[in-house]
Amino acid sequence: MTWSFPLGRLLGSELRVHATFFLLLAWIAASAWSLGGPQAALINTGFVLALFACVVAHEYGHALMARRFGIATPDITLLPIGGMARMERMPEKPGQEIAVALAGPAVNVVIWALLALFGASTALTALVDPGTSGAFLGRLAAVNLFLALFNLIPAFPMDGGRVLRALLATKLTRVRATRIAATTGQVVAFLFGLFGLTSGNLILVLIAVFIFIAAQAESSDVQSRDIASHLKLRDATITAFESLTPSDPLHVAAQTLIRTTQHEFPVLDAEGRLAGFLTRQALLYGMAEGQNTRPVGELMETEIPALPLGAPLQDALEALDHAPAVATTDKAGHVIGYVTRENVGELMMLRGRS
Repeated sequence: MTWSFPLGRLLGSELRVHATFFLLLAWIAASAWSLGGPQAALINTGFVLALFACVVAHEYGHALMARRFGIATPDITLLPIGGMARMERMPEKPGQEIAVALAGPAVNVVIWALLALFGASTALTALVDPGTSGAFLGRLAAVNLFLALFNLIPAFPMDGGRVLRALLATKLTRVRATRIAATTGQVVAFLFGLFGLTSGNLILVLIAVFIFIAAQAESSDVQSRDIASHLKLRDATITAFESLTPSDPLHVAAQTLIRTTQHEFPVLDAEGRLAGFLTRQALLYGMAEGQNTRPVGELMETEIPALPLGAPLQDALEALDHAPAVATTDKAGHVIGYVTRENVGELMMLRGRS
């Protein structure tokens, strides 16, 4: 994810934090300082860090359960509005999806129970006074219980929405089940946003926007993958293209960009085999830095997957999650075309309307 930084690896997944998370910490510390001085700032900042540690544990609950079904989680990113575990895929068997979805809230329930066991005060008078350790733990326990219940709201993409989708998928197609769960999520997002605006709660408005967009994105992704399951890579391959060689200077690529509609360029060796891809972003960056004579081979991306023409289009969709393009090759390894997110998306739009 853009603007996120790695903190290290834990339990097989890279833990990352988004830059805006630090802005949240700074805002909370400054607000608490202005109201209660340095002690209040320290306590509130510590509480937020403890809370987000629980959020990370929640996401690892999903990740570890998914691993039991052979699904890896490359990374977990900490955001101001929560955490996000990026799995290679979601399990399509309803029982497995329910188990993965419920694993996160289950972790919060366990944390709540452990905090209560170790002296968390649940008395309301104690919770409003953060000065004692019992109150600190009590607030943390209460928020964990809230997180578990909030995530179980049957509105996609929250965990409860995934459970709803899985239950619906036992009777409906996955596409139809996702559409219903996503629509439910967008209705809930609208209500959250309306309440957030009328109450002046900007955090709730941000959560509403995230839920609305994520629900639509998931519905579109599932529909695209369903369409792709009936297609081959040849159905989406761009076969009319211009290529570059690793030794071409960057200004040659710039001229090619201007006179064609391509946004990325296959870089081929002398035998027509793939050496890499030069993206539009890398090209524009190099030209902006005055590197117009620099060889294309020094700026191209080399980790480009290659698939045969008859490969399932779903394989290309999965590869495009980690690469700007997928090369289509013949049996000898020669490049005969390529696919990008953009042209696959156009194909999905056309097939979805036909």
